[in-house]
Amino acid sequence: MRPKTIWIAVFVSCFLGLYVDGFDLQVLSLTLPSLREEWGLSNTQAGLLGTASLAGMGVGGIFGGWLADRYGRVRMAALMIVLFSVGSFLLGFTQDPWQFMVVRFLTGLGLGAEYTICMMLMAEYTKAKRRGLTMGVLMTSYSLGYLTAALLSGAIIPLHGWRWMYWIAIVPVILAIFIRRYIPEPPGWQERRARVLSDEWNAASRNQWRHIWQNRVARKLFLLWTAASICLQFGYYGVNTWLPSYVAGDLGVDFSAMTAYVAGTYGAGMLSRLLGGWLADRWGRRMVFSVGSLVTAALLPVIYVYQNPQNIVFFLLILGFMYGWPYAVNGAYMSESFPTEFRGTATGLAYNLGRIGALLAPLTIGIIADSFSVGLGMAVLGIGYALAAAITFFFIRDRLYDPARAETDQIQQQIALDSGTRPRRIRNRPGE
Repeated sequence: MRPKTIWIAVFVSCFLGLYVDGFDLQVLSLTLPSLREEWGLSNTQAGLLGTASLAGMGVGGIFGGWLADRYGRVRMAALMIVLFSVGSFLLGFTQDPWQFMVVRFLTGLGLGAEYTICMMLMAEYTKAKRRGLTMGVLMTSYSLGYLTAALLSGAIIPLHGWRWMYWIAIVPVILAIFIRRYIPEPPGWQERRARVLSDEWNAASRNQWRHIWQNRVARKLFLLWTAASICLQFGYYGVNTWLPSYVAGDLGVDFSAMTAYVAGTYGAGMLSRLLGGWLADRWGRRMVFSVGSLVTAALLPVIYVYQNPQNIVFFLLILGFMYGWPYAVNGAYMSESFPTEFRGTATGLAYNLGRIGALLAPLTIGIIADSFSVGLGMAVLGIGYALAAAITFFFIRDRLYDPARAETDQIQQQIALDSGTRPRRIRNRPGE
């Protein structure tokens, strides 16, 4: 295929991959009220179902990024789609909460890895000038997946029950076949792989885990991104997991109306990712990420204190627009912080260690909800967003590496990294 055709195929496949990823992730939130009713779960027990899913995503993302560095982005992306599609299908046959938790953990392995790999793959195929907008458009796939899940759940669950929402997840296996058959590995990864196979590097230099820790600058960037990811995911996944229960429980909205409310919230999220990606190419990744996180941090407690039946629709639309805003640039921002040699390992490890925050959020809100309310628990999530804004704004520069450039261009950056000095900030070349 021609380069432009390859780029389109990569974009479409990554978009669809993250779309079904988002769909599958949101199905848990939307089926949670039905699971609680059928199995008699408390809020804390329901929170554990979300925690099991996020634990699997964390482990999958860590090892998925490393496997993508070792064996290829495309190969691993296809494999992970198969894993989470088959796993979700099997969830429809579970008979008790413990079975559900085990299968959901295994499904989460594929979900977590797919996000890491698709974001990195798209960054490596896109030039710096348009990377922010491209990644923002790509992240609308998550919101579109959420939106589709919300609309389908309103039509399927009342008539057919929650199991059908998981059975239809077997369809994405077709996408995995397409990805594996038609999309080549990125040029930078192929060049690096050729050097490894020719024994140009010794065994120590092939150890991606060691590269992260052996110099001060790489280690500092990794630790900062880990801290920022913990804080961001504490806020984001807390909102994402408990928003339907908040609307249906604290606000007293019936199920059909609740899905419409949630669908509107996710629709606003699609617009925010488009705008955030576009602004990232003009203002920079750091500014967009920090501003979006800070505004969300302020908005969550405001909604809890001031919401009423007259303004709740407006508040939910604003929340939907803002709480996913940092994700419009998160993939590009992180990918540009590390070189090709260990990009997958570093971003996968940092982002998925960040799922510690995602693990704590559903359980934390469940505990607060049992004693107070879901609304108060969601207000507490603003702390995570505020800390994420502070870490990125004050400590993490953007555009240190260009994933789309040849590996030889990035070697100069790597020399600076190995010497313990900060790499220079990448400047776009004409036409990039």
